[in-house]
Amino acid sequence: MKFAIQVNEGPYQHQASDSAYFFTKAALEKGHEVFRVFFYHDGVNNSSRLTTPPQDDRNIVNRWAELAEQHDLDMVVCVAAAQRRGVVDEGEMQRNGKDATNIHPRFRISGLGQLVEAAIQSDRLVVFGD
Repeated sequence: MKFAIQVNEGPYQHQASDSAYFFTKAALEKGHEVFRVFFYHDGVNNSSRLTTPPQDDRNIVNRWAELAEQHDLDMVVCVAAAQRRGVVDEGEMQRNGKDATNIHPRFRISGLGQLVEAAIQSDRLVVFGD
C-alpha cells in the first residue's frame, strides 16, 4: 500500500508527531511505500534544525531526518504555515529579506499542491493531529 502522511502538530506540543513518525516507520518496515510526508499547520515546526531538546529527551526532528535519509522520503513543509511560524529555507530567506535559515536539510518547503498530489498518488492519506 502507498501512504501519504500529513502531520499537523508540532514536535513537542502534541503526541501527533510521535504517532506519525512511528506509523511511518512501521509502514516502511512492513514493506509499504510512503509517497510523501507533508507537514502542515504547527507540524512545520518538526523541520527546524535549531530544535535542541535535552539530552535525555527524544530529538523528533532528527528522528524524522534519519528516517527520511534511510528511506529517501520526500519531507515537505507547507510554505504558508512555515512563513507564519518562522521556518525558513534559502529561497524564503532571500524572498523575505531574512538573515538566516533554520530548516533541516532533509525537509523542503513547498505549497499545498504537494499535499494534493500526495493524496492523489497514494492509496491512503493518513492525518495526524487536528
